[in-house]
Amino acid sequence: MPTPAQQLIPVGLDRFGALVHAVERWDDPTPCSAWTVRDLVGHLVTEHRWAPHLLAGETMEQVGDRYDGDLLGDDPVRAWDDAARGSRAAWATADLTGTARFSFGEAPMTTYAEQMLIDLTVHGWDLARATGQPEDLDPAAVDLGLAYARPNADRMAALGIIDPPIPTNSPDPAVQLLALLGRRA
Repeated sequence: MPTPAQQLIPVGLDRFGALVHAVERWDDPTPCSAWTVRDLVGHLVTEHRWAPHLLAGETMEQVGDRYDGDLLGDDPVRAWDDAARGSRAAWATADLTGTARFSFGEAPMTTYAEQMLIDLTVHGWDLARATGQPEDLDPAAVDLGLAYARPNADRMAALGIIDPPIPTNSPDPAVQLLALLGRRA
């Protein structure tokens, strides 16, 4: 039985993909201070190239450095589409009952699904903000993201994965999620 995050990953892939297809300027800055639009999309392409391997039980050592460097080439949209297609297929059949070893340590596969959904959701907002597209987030993904981010945001910031949380009094769950992950909506 797929987990809620696993069920929402295809929606996240579609939403992010629609944003990628509308990019006009790849060198524009994003809310991720060190990344351009191209860098941001490249990050997601790398993450989703890795997904089929990790979901199949391969280790980081087995995958090696095959996804190091520029995976976007001359056609970032096609690179995204290819990565998303492989990731979608892997998530559709993935058994998330086990654990895997990641760069940050060992974690349950269900945690991996939650992190991938948050990545798609929040980086989708980053891409939308950077490219002037609608910044609305999937409410179901936001709810799951908040459930994960509330107890983990400080730890993720300490690891350097995200910027430190930004205080907010907003009642909007999307604004709360973005703030927890170091973004000003």
